[in-house]
Amino acid sequence: MTTNLSGKAVIAGIGSTKFGALPGRTTVSMNVEAIRKALKDAGIEKDMVDALFVKCPTSKFELMYGQKVAEAVAMQPRMGGVWDSGGSTNVMLIATAAMAIEAGQCDIAVITFADNPKSGSAASYSRPRGDDALYGWFATLAGYAMITRRHMGELGTPREALGAVAVAARKHGAQNPNAQLRKELTLDEYMGLPMMVAPFCRDDCTLVSDGAAAIVVMSEKRAKELGVRKPVPVLGFGFGQTSWEVAQRPDMTSTRAKIAAETAFKMAGLKPKDMDVAQIYDCFTITALMTLEDYGFAKKGQIADFVKGGNIEIGGELPMNTSGGLLSETGMPGMQLVQEAVRQMRGEANLQVKNAKHCIVSNQGGVMHTHATLILGQ
Repeated sequence: MTTNLSGKAVIAGIGSTKFGALPGRTTVSMNVEAIRKALKDAGIEKDMVDALFVKCPTSKFELMYGQKVAEAVAMQPRMGGVWDSGGSTNVMLIATAAMAIEAGQCDIAVITFADNPKSGSAASYSRPRGDDALYGWFATLAGYAMITRRHMGELGTPREALGAVAVAARKHGAQNPNAQLRKELTLDEYMGLPMMVAPFCRDDCTLVSDGAAAIVVMSEKRAKELGVRKPVPVLGFGFGQTSWEVAQRPDMTSTRAKIAAETAFKMAGLKPKDMDVAQIYDCFTITALMTLEDYGFAKKGQIADFVKGGNIEIGGELPMNTSGGLLSETGMPGMQLVQEAVRQMRGEANLQVKNAKHCIVSNQGGVMHTHATLILGQ
């Protein structure tokens, strides 16, 4: 017997710190700030929260970190801990909270994440990849570059398609007063930039950012009881992952995003054509392109046609990353995409998509190792 959780849980509150370089801030202090803002947005007190789910900071692992955050914010949750599936963790924890609430294990949950690689240590982004380091396999960038070269070679994807993702993100971020990088980019400028790791230039790559973001999840019934201002229903979610390192994968041109999206669409009773806006994980431009393919917005080999001509910009067929994404708003992995989706569904986004009723969100971890999909509605 299966239980359809579509619409059973809602996102009741969101909160975040500033993004960029925040010297002197610990990840615990940033988590506390984001949690307090999320609770205020939801209109509830911290004593009402009985579950705290924390994503581990990428820059530094700390034992019992979740308890440190709970103590700092003066919470005594009966359920919680620290998880890490890379950038997919935030959506996975939202889904975990929804399932725990439906199972009666908790009433109100907070999901939070903070990191400080900009002013602290960014070593985790540049670590060598085992024996492959002997052949130049350093940093996350190398894996994504290899995948991109394969996508270009097998499917004929041009660099202009990568550029369309970067241009859209920068256009949206330039109009976001809270974005870390507020500077538009033209396709001609993009095409003229020097390579870092071919075929990537600087503007194919995520920002490195300090900051924190948190959300509050509760049941739809509880939100009504508490008079939550604008709860946003969780309509669907799904997961997918591979354990293979990049060079061992039988196919580098598709990801486990496909099964994650299929699961989420089935739960929500919706299809790609029903999505009005998308917040797609764009740690690298190729990630967004392949996710759009695997989600069913474009067939393999046709993604360049889908993203060209402003189709993923405000006013296009599928406005994407309307606050700037990881390429312009903040490199904080994933939670900011959820928060922008919430703003879009509330009708409160800075670049609001007119009459938007459904928003799809992707989170991804590792080098396309883990994936989580979230569909929000009104």
